[in-house]
Amino acid sequence: MSPRDPVLLRELPVIQKIIQDETWLEGERRGCPVSPSDHVVRENVCQVILRVGQQLRDSLGGSMPTAGA
Repeated sequence: MSPRDPVLLRELPVIQKIIQDETWLEGERRGCPVSPSDHVVRENVCQVILRVGQQLRDSLGGSMPTAGA
């Protein structure tokens, strides 16, 4: 992955929103603020990214060629 990957640059705000949402949700579950670096928050963010990652890349990548194409 290149640091100039245009899809990655468009994914970052979505990933940041997922982190914010999961941090808020975990804080609600516990009844107190939690850090975005909390291990439960990180695990939940990873699960969301694994679940929707390809859809996210497809929607943000448009008609960009894929490796091996």
